[in-house]
Amino acid sequence: MIAISSRQSAVIQAFRKLERDSAYRKACGQFSADGRKLLREALRSGAEIETVLWKEKRDESFPVFPNEYLLPPDLFDYVSSQKNSPGPLFTVSFSESSFPSKPKQVLVLEGIQDPGNLGTILRTAEAFDIDGVILLEDCADPYSPKAVRATMGAVFRPRFRLMDRSTVSDFCREKGLPLWGAALRDDAVDILKVNLNHAAVAIGSEGRGLSKELLACCDGSLIIPMRGISESLNASVAAAVVLWEMQCGGARCTGSGSHN
Repeated sequence: MIAISSRQSAVIQAFRKLERDSAYRKACGQFSADGRKLLREALRSGAEIETVLWKEKRDESFPVFPNEYLLPPDLFDYVSSQKNSPGPLFTVSFSESSFPSKPKQVLVLEGIQDPGNLGTILRTAEAFDIDGVILLEDCADPYSPKAVRATMGAVFRPRFRLMDRSTVSDFCREKGLPLWGAALRDDAVDILKVNLNHAAVAIGSEGRGLSKELLACCDGSLIIPMRGISESLNASVAAAVVLWEMQCGGARCTGSGSHN
Protein backbone atom coordinates (compact mmCIF):
# COMPACT_ATOMS: atom_id res chain seq x y z
CA MET A 1 0.00 0.00 0.00
CA ILE A 2 1.34 3.41 -0.99
CA ALA A 3 1.56 6.28 1.50
CA ILE A 4 0.66 9.77 0.26
CA SER A 5 1.72 12.93 2.09
CA SER A 6 1.34 15.69 -0.52
CA ARG A 7 -1.76 17.67 -1.39
CA GLN A 8 -0.41 17.93 -4.93
CA SER A 9 -0.71 14.18 -5.52
CA ALA A 10 -2.77 13.35 -8.61
CA VAL A 11 -4.76 10.87 -6.51
CA ILE A 12 -5.61 13.54 -3.95
CA GLN A 13 -6.62 16.08 -6.56
CA ALA A 14 -8.80 13.54 -8.37
CA PHE A 15 -10.62 12.67 -5.15
CA ARG A 16 -11.23 16.32 -4.35
CA LYS A 17 -12.78 16.80 -7.79
CA LEU A 18 -15.00 13.76 -7.30
CA GLU A 19 -16.12 15.17 -3.94
CA ARG A 20 -16.91 18.63 -5.27
CA ASP A 21 -17.52 18.61 -9.04
CA SER A 22 -20.65 17.04 -10.52
CA ALA A 23 -19.42 17.45 -14.11
CA TYR A 24 -16.17 15.68 -13.23
CA ARG A 25 -18.07 12.79 -11.65
CA LYS A 26 -20.15 12.40 -14.77
CA ALA A 27 -17.09 12.53 -17.03
CA CYS A 28 -15.29 9.90 -14.96
CA GLY A 29 -18.33 7.69 -14.49
CA GLN A 30 -17.46 7.51 -10.80
CA PHE A 31 -18.39 9.05 -7.48
CA SER A 32 -16.87 8.98 -4.02
CA ALA A 33 -18.26 7.63 -0.77
CA ASP A 34 -17.06 7.91 2.79
CA GLY A 35 -17.07 5.55 5.76
CA ARG A 36 -16.87 1.88 6.66
CA LYS A 37 -20.62 1.37 6.70
CA LEU A 38 -21.01 2.62 3.14
CA LEU A 39 -17.99 0.60 2.03
CA ARG A 40 -19.61 -2.56 3.40
CA GLU A 41 -22.87 -1.63 1.67
CA ALA A 42 -21.02 -1.11 -1.60
CA LEU A 43 -19.37 -4.51 -1.30
CA ARG A 44 -22.66 -6.17 -0.39
CA SER A 45 -24.27 -4.58 -3.45
CA GLY A 46 -21.53 -5.74 -5.81
CA ALA A 47 -20.43 -2.19 -6.60
CA GLU A 48 -17.20 -1.68 -8.53
CA ILE A 49 -14.67 -0.14 -6.13
CA GLU A 50 -11.33 0.90 -7.59
CA THR A 51 -9.52 3.22 -5.17
CA VAL A 52 -9.59 3.44 -1.37
CA LEU A 53 -7.99 6.09 0.84
CA TRP A 54 -7.34 4.99 4.42
CA LYS A 55 -6.89 7.40 7.32
CA GLU A 56 -3.74 6.50 9.28
CA LYS A 57 -4.36 2.74 9.28
CA ARG A 58 -5.91 0.15 7.01
CA ASP A 59 -8.88 -1.82 8.32
CA GLU A 60 -7.84 -5.44 7.71
CA SER A 61 -11.42 -6.69 7.97
CA PHE A 62 -11.92 -5.51 4.36
CA PRO A 63 -10.69 -7.28 1.24
CA VAL A 64 -7.80 -5.92 -0.81
CA PHE A 65 -8.79 -3.33 -3.42
CA PRO A 66 -7.04 -2.56 -6.74
CA ASN A 67 -5.61 0.76 -5.50
CA GLU A 68 -5.16 1.59 -1.82
CA TYR A 69 -3.41 4.56 -0.24
CA LEU A 70 -2.56 5.53 3.32
CA LEU A 71 -3.02 9.18 4.30
CA PRO A 72 -2.10 11.11 7.44
CA PRO A 73 -5.13 12.62 9.26
CA ASP A 74 -4.58 16.19 8.10
CA LEU A 75 -4.34 15.18 4.45
CA PHE A 76 -7.36 12.89 4.70
CA ASP A 77 -9.40 15.74 6.23
CA TYR A 78 -8.27 17.96 3.35
CA VAL A 79 -9.73 15.48 0.86
CA SER A 80 -12.96 14.53 2.61
CA SER A 81 -15.99 16.80 2.40
CA GLN A 82 -17.17 15.35 5.72
CA LYS A 83 -15.84 16.97 8.88
CA ASN A 84 -13.70 14.67 11.05
CA SER A 85 -14.49 11.60 9.00
CA PRO A 86 -12.83 8.38 10.23
CA GLY A 87 -12.79 7.15 6.62
CA PRO A 88 -12.12 5.43 4.43
CA LEU A 89 -12.83 7.34 1.24
CA PHE A 90 -13.40 5.26 -1.86
CA THR A 91 -14.44 5.52 -5.49
CA VAL A 92 -17.47 3.74 -6.91
CA SER A 93 -18.30 3.33 -10.59
CA PHE A 94 -21.78 4.33 -11.69
CA SER A 95 -24.10 1.31 -11.73
CA GLU A 96 -26.76 0.72 -14.34
CA SER A 97 -30.17 1.71 -13.02
CA SER A 98 -32.59 -1.11 -12.26
CA PHE A 99 -35.50 1.14 -13.22
CA PRO A 100 -37.99 -1.39 -14.68
CA SER A 101 -39.30 -1.22 -18.22
CA LYS A 102 -42.88 -1.57 -16.99
CA PRO A 103 -43.08 0.27 -13.66
CA LYS A 104 -46.27 0.26 -11.62
CA GLN A 105 -45.34 2.88 -9.05
CA VAL A 106 -43.09 5.84 -9.75
CA LEU A 107 -42.09 8.88 -7.75
CA VAL A 108 -41.27 12.05 -9.72
CA LEU A 109 -39.06 14.65 -8.03
CA GLU A 110 -38.87 18.25 -9.18
CA GLY A 111 -36.63 20.93 -7.67
CA ILE A 112 -35.34 18.84 -4.76
CA GLN A 113 -32.10 20.78 -4.45
CA ASP A 114 -31.03 19.76 -0.95
CA PRO A 115 -28.84 16.67 -1.46
CA GLY A 116 -29.67 15.40 2.03
CA ASN A 117 -33.38 15.46 1.26
CA LEU A 118 -32.80 13.81 -2.10
CA GLY A 119 -30.69 11.03 -0.62
CA THR A 120 -33.25 10.42 2.12
CA ILE A 121 -36.04 10.12 -0.45
CA LEU A 122 -34.04 7.60 -2.50
CA ARG A 123 -33.39 5.58 0.66
CA THR A 124 -37.08 5.64 1.59
CA ALA A 125 -38.18 4.69 -1.92
CA GLU A 126 -35.94 1.64 -1.77
CA ALA A 127 -37.27 0.75 1.69
CA PHE A 128 -40.83 0.76 0.35
CA ASP A 129 -39.76 -1.18 -2.76
CA ILE A 130 -41.08 1.48 -5.15
CA ASP A 131 -40.32 0.63 -8.77
CA GLY A 132 -38.45 3.80 -9.61
CA VAL A 133 -37.76 7.47 -8.99
CA ILE A 134 -37.59 10.03 -11.79
CA LEU A 135 -35.29 12.98 -11.13
CA LEU A 136 -36.04 16.05 -13.19
CA GLU A 137 -33.15 18.16 -14.41
CA ASP A 138 -33.32 20.71 -11.58
CA CYS A 139 -32.81 18.20 -8.76
CA ALA A 140 -29.59 17.88 -6.80
CA ASP A 141 -26.92 15.45 -7.96
CA PRO A 142 -27.69 12.05 -6.39
CA TYR A 143 -23.95 11.27 -6.48
CA SER A 144 -22.85 14.27 -4.41
CA PRO A 145 -21.23 13.26 -1.10
CA LYS A 146 -24.11 14.49 1.08
CA ALA A 147 -26.71 12.72 -1.07
CA VAL A 148 -24.65 9.51 -1.11
CA ARG A 149 -24.42 9.50 2.69
CA ALA A 150 -28.15 10.11 3.04
CA THR A 151 -29.04 7.16 0.81
CA MET A 152 -27.38 4.80 3.31
CA GLY A 153 -26.38 2.50 0.47
CA ALA A 154 -29.39 2.81 -1.85
CA VAL A 155 -27.21 4.72 -4.33
CA PHE A 156 -25.28 1.50 -4.96
CA ARG A 157 -28.54 -0.14 -6.09
CA PRO A 158 -30.00 2.72 -8.14
CA ARG A 159 -33.66 2.67 -9.11
CA PHE A 160 -33.67 6.21 -10.41
CA ARG A 161 -33.27 7.85 -13.78
CA LEU A 162 -32.88 11.43 -14.99
CA MET A 163 -35.56 12.88 -17.25
CA ASP A 164 -36.51 16.20 -18.82
CA ARG A 165 -39.66 17.83 -17.53
CA SER A 166 -41.06 17.93 -21.06
CA THR A 167 -41.04 14.13 -21.38
CA VAL A 168 -42.53 13.08 -18.03
CA SER A 169 -46.15 13.27 -19.18
CA ASP A 170 -45.46 11.20 -22.29
CA PHE A 171 -43.53 8.64 -20.25
CA CYS A 172 -46.39 8.19 -17.76
CA ARG A 173 -48.94 7.97 -20.54
CA GLU A 174 -46.85 5.35 -22.34
CA LYS A 175 -46.61 3.27 -19.15
CA GLY A 176 -50.30 3.67 -18.36
CA LEU A 177 -49.64 5.55 -15.12
CA PRO A 178 -51.89 8.42 -14.03
CA LEU A 179 -49.70 11.31 -12.90
CA TRP A 180 -50.68 12.97 -9.63
CA GLY A 181 -49.08 16.13 -8.28
CA ALA A 182 -48.72 16.75 -4.56
CA ALA A 183 -49.85 20.38 -4.29
CA LEU A 184 -51.74 22.79 -2.04
CA ARG A 185 -54.62 23.49 -4.42
CA ASP A 186 -58.34 23.97 -3.92
CA ASP A 187 -59.09 21.02 -6.20
CA ALA A 188 -56.55 18.69 -4.55
CA VAL A 189 -57.88 15.29 -3.43
CA ASP A 190 -57.15 13.85 0.00
CA ILE A 191 -54.37 11.31 -0.52
CA LEU A 192 -56.23 8.86 1.74
CA LYS A 193 -59.02 8.67 -0.84
CA VAL A 194 -56.87 7.88 -3.87
CA ASN A 195 -55.60 4.48 -4.95
CA LEU A 196 -51.93 4.90 -5.80
CA ASN A 197 -51.26 1.23 -6.34
CA HIS A 198 -50.63 1.90 -10.03
CA ALA A 199 -49.61 5.53 -10.41
CA ALA A 200 -46.92 8.17 -10.54
CA VAL A 201 -46.78 10.96 -7.97
CA ALA A 202 -44.79 14.18 -8.38
CA ILE A 203 -43.32 16.02 -5.39
CA GLY A 204 -41.66 19.44 -5.50
CA SER A 205 -39.46 21.41 -3.15
CA GLU A 206 -40.85 22.66 0.14
CA GLY A 207 -40.33 26.29 -0.79
CA ARG A 208 -41.61 26.33 -4.38
CA GLY A 209 -43.72 23.21 -4.74
CA LEU A 210 -44.37 21.89 -8.22
CA SER A 211 -43.96 24.12 -11.23
CA LYS A 212 -46.98 25.28 -13.21
CA GLU A 213 -45.60 23.41 -16.21
CA LEU A 214 -45.53 20.07 -14.40
CA LEU A 215 -48.88 20.61 -12.69
CA ALA A 216 -50.42 21.25 -16.08
CA CYS A 217 -49.28 17.76 -17.12
CA CYS A 218 -50.79 16.08 -14.07
CA ASP A 219 -54.08 14.18 -14.17
CA GLY A 220 -54.96 15.49 -10.71
CA SER A 221 -53.60 16.94 -7.49
CA LEU A 222 -53.12 15.31 -4.08
CA ILE A 223 -52.93 16.81 -0.64
CA ILE A 224 -51.67 15.26 2.58
CA PRO A 225 -54.20 16.12 5.31
CA MET A 226 -52.70 17.87 8.36
CA ARG A 227 -54.39 18.85 11.59
CA GLY A 228 -51.78 21.27 12.89
CA ILE A 229 -51.11 24.84 11.82
CA SER A 230 -48.07 24.06 9.65
CA GLU A 231 -48.83 24.70 5.99
CA SER A 232 -46.38 22.23 4.51
CA LEU A 233 -44.03 19.32 5.16
CA ASN A 234 -40.37 18.91 4.47
CA ALA A 235 -39.96 17.36 1.01
CA SER A 236 -38.45 14.12 2.31
CA VAL A 237 -41.21 13.77 4.93
CA ALA A 238 -43.91 14.40 2.34
CA ALA A 239 -42.27 11.83 0.08
CA ALA A 240 -42.27 9.27 2.89
CA VAL A 241 -46.01 9.75 3.42
CA VAL A 242 -46.67 9.45 -0.31
CA LEU A 243 -44.48 6.35 -0.60
CA TRP A 244 -46.31 4.71 2.31
CA GLU A 245 -49.63 5.35 0.60
CA MET A 246 -48.33 4.05 -2.72
CA GLN A 247 -47.33 0.78 -1.11
CA CYS A 248 -49.96 0.30 1.59
CA GLY A 249 -52.92 2.52 0.75
CA GLY A 250 -54.20 0.52 -2.20
CA ALA A 251 -55.66 -2.18 0.01
CA ARG A 252 -57.72 0.39 1.87
CA CYS A 253 -58.98 2.07 -1.28
CA THR A 254 -59.98 -1.20 -2.92
CA GLY A 255 -61.31 -2.76 0.25
CA SER A 256 -58.97 -5.73 -0.18
CA GLY A 257 -57.35 -5.42 3.21
CA SER A 258 -57.11 -3.51 6.44
CA HIS A 259 -55.07 -0.37 7.03
CA ASN A 260 -54.63 0.59 10.65
